[in-house]
Amino acid sequence: MKWIMRKIYSINKLKKIISGLKRKGKKIAFTNGCFDLLHYGHIKYLRAAKQTAQILIVALNSDASVRKIKGKNRPLTKLKQRMEVVAGLDSVDFVTSFNQVNPYKIIKILKPDILVKGGDWRPHQIVGRDIVRAYGGKAISVFYDRSISTTKIIKKIAKKFK
Repeated sequence: MKWIMRKIYSINKLKKIISGLKRKGKKIAFTNGCFDLLHYGHIKYLRAAKQTAQILIVALNSDASVRKIKGKNRPLTKLKQRMEVVAGLDSVDFVTSFNQVNPYKIIKILKPDILVKGGDWRPHQIVGRDIVRAYGGKAISVFYDRSISTTKIIKKIAKKFK
């Protein structure tokens, strides 16, 4: 369990780590999301995101920001638990969290080389694209399976267990 906890950092601590990795020539990819109920679509997405760089940072929305985005009944799982589950994935190098509805502020702080979102986002729609492009980075969309979503899974469970 200790190896999982070694992947979870505050934004300020992660900034120092990432700066050191960049000095060593490592390419840093960044993605974000709620990751409320981890499912196969998330696994595929995070694997694809990892393939874009040597280091993958995943920033999770705080519980309060998930409620703002998804509604009062979400998240199903508290932030600390969501962070540990995501940190347990081989494709993920670092996990952090943010309180805002979008990750603009954290992108500005961490300065990743590549922003990654699922294919439901077009590259020009990716939050923080302007920041990374200003210093030569890029924003990309990777495979996204529309047939799999946390909301669809929740609805299916609710229907089956009425």
